[in-house]
Amino acid sequence: MTMETVSTNTAFGGTQGVYRHDSHATGTPMTFSVYVPPHDPGERLPVLWYLSGLTCTHANVTDKGEYRAPCAEHKVIFVAPDTSPRGQGVADDEAYDMGQGAGFYVDATQEPWTPHFRMRSYIEDELPALIAAEFPVADLARQAITGHSMGGHGALTLALRNPDRFRAVSAFAPIVAPSQVPWGQKALGGYLGSDRGSWRQHDAVALIEDGARLPEILVDQGDADQFLDEQLQPERLRAACAAAGIDLTLRMQPGYDHSYYFISTFMADHVAWAAARLHAKDPA
Repeated sequence: MTMETVSTNTAFGGTQGVYRHDSHATGTPMTFSVYVPPHDPGERLPVLWYLSGLTCTHANVTDKGEYRAPCAEHKVIFVAPDTSPRGQGVADDEAYDMGQGAGFYVDATQEPWTPHFRMRSYIEDELPALIAAEFPVADLARQAITGHSMGGHGALTLALRNPDRFRAVSAFAPIVAPSQVPWGQKALGGYLGSDRGSWRQHDAVALIEDGARLPEILVDQGDADQFLDEQLQPERLRAACAAAGIDLTLRMQPGYDHSYYFISTFMADHVAWAAARLHAKDPA
């Protein structure tokens, strides 16, 4: 895979870059951003993935996420992919919650989405291989993941399906049970079809009910979030984790909404959470 550098800037002693490559998974060019903190020559660093929410690109968190200072402090690479394939000939929908900008991190099985909407394969397999080849990554098995809203859904489900790959998992205002809420029902039905059994691999609460396990999860959720009651419903995740014995830290943050003002306020906490687990020594 050939990677094109779109831009680079120095920040907090490291390099913030934006890159583009032709994806085999989506059949389209894909753009992503990577922040590499200052490090010694030859040093390899762990990775924190950030998956964005509906309508976003890599640029939202890159411009507004305020992650570079804590990533530089903790020596963690920060990777921010796009949320969907884009471009001429890529299927789309007039609504913001379907189509371009709303890939939901699944591999579509239904037309017209099947040719390009393969975000699960892209995020789970293709992009990690490219990041490992092009950046000073320590180990593909030493990673952390977080995300916001639709990206929180993606982070939780990706980690639950690949528990040995992620040492830290967190989310900002995630869609925890997409099978049970309007955003998810529309997207999963559109991309995967009417068989709700096939949706369960893309629903964090359903995955936990079906036996998937993580040792611990951090979730921050604003109590003034306009989508809290209808779309997010973190109490479903609380109940599933309690029943499964998963250590969930669910922090309801008073006065915060769904915006990047909320995300940027608690980003340093999520980077520190990830770094503590990424840098921990393996048991002897």
